[in-house]
Amino acid sequence: MTGGGAATGATAGAAAGAGAGPDLPVRAAVLGHPVAHSLSPVLHRAAYAALGLPSWTYRAIDVDEAELPAFLDRVHADNEAGAVRWAGLSLTMPLKRAVRPLLPAESALAAAVGAVNTVTFGPHGTIGDNTDVAGIVAALAEAGVVAGQVPGAAILGGGATATSALAALHRLGCATPTVHARRIATTAELRAAAGRLGAAPRILGFGEADLAGAYDLTGTAGTAGTAGTAGAAGPRVVVSTLPPAAADTLAEAVTTALCRPGPDGPAVLLDVVYAPWPTALARRWAAAGGVVVGGFAMLVHQAVAQVQLMTGQPGPLAAMRAAGEAELARRSETVTSPSTRGSGG
Repeated sequence: MTGGGAATGATAGAAAGAGAGPDLPVRAAVLGHPVAHSLSPVLHRAAYAALGLPSWTYRAIDVDEAELPAFLDRVHADNEAGAVRWAGLSLTMPLKRAVRPLLPAESALAAAVGAVNTVTFGPHGTIGDNTDVAGIVAALAEAGVVAGQVPGAAILGGGATATSALAALHRLGCATPTVHARRIATTAELRAAAGRLGAAPRILGFGEADLAGAYDLTGTAGTAGTAGTAGAAGPRVVVSTLPPAAADTLAEAVTTALCRPGPDGPAVLLDVVYAPWPTALARRWAAAGGVVVGGFAMLVHQAVAQVQLMTGQPGPLAAMRAAGEAELARRSETVTSPSTRGSGG
């Protein structure tokens, strides 16, 4: 990191929203590569309309890791020139980790997770934050999952969104989830985040044998999700952070191993993909009697949090959800859209 400053989300949001006069054009954008498919512009523009912010604009800009430093330099130059005001940026893959060395400060949560999906600009400086964690927690709440009711959990995937899922599950009271990573050798950053968060996940592979041997399919195991314990009971919550289609061939194996009812009701799957929807895993999970939460719920809730950080006003959830649902319906009726996930884009 180039700086060690910490900031709270409330401070960052108030600063970003307060820096522009009523007539000064205010810009915000989602960056990623690729990013043309992103639903974020629809969500944020709907928020600006509902909040009465006609001078605010938001668009998708294709930026890769190599181009990111120069883009941030241009944003700072625009803000210094004073003709326009950049309030903030949303970041999706592959920029959530790449941006961190370029920021002078980040929130305590972003530092712990090791991933930034939001950058705000204001009198307090440039600040990185993470709203994916809040998005996951809020999406699971829609399925009745609340803190203290997650004795065991599993995460599919080991990348930046998986670290946010780890933090979200920790917030819900599960510090020992099982992580099924496609490439265990690339989970160093997830392990580091676990240490910062005070979590102790067990990290396994993501194959039929890994899934079949990881859980007690007889229902006789003790505490669910105990780190380092083979044959643990099935989890209450599963968060799939995998890209679209990555879990398709293992949808049956995942469901057999993980989708079993517990004392608090059916197992809940949050699949962060929002298009195309439903995924093969979501379909199989629902057919087995589990509860499914789609990536759109995570996307809209994390966007609500981003709007508050950038504007200083609470994000209008109902207006943003309606706009997003209408756009997804429009896309499904026309050309099939590129596959997308709900984390930050």
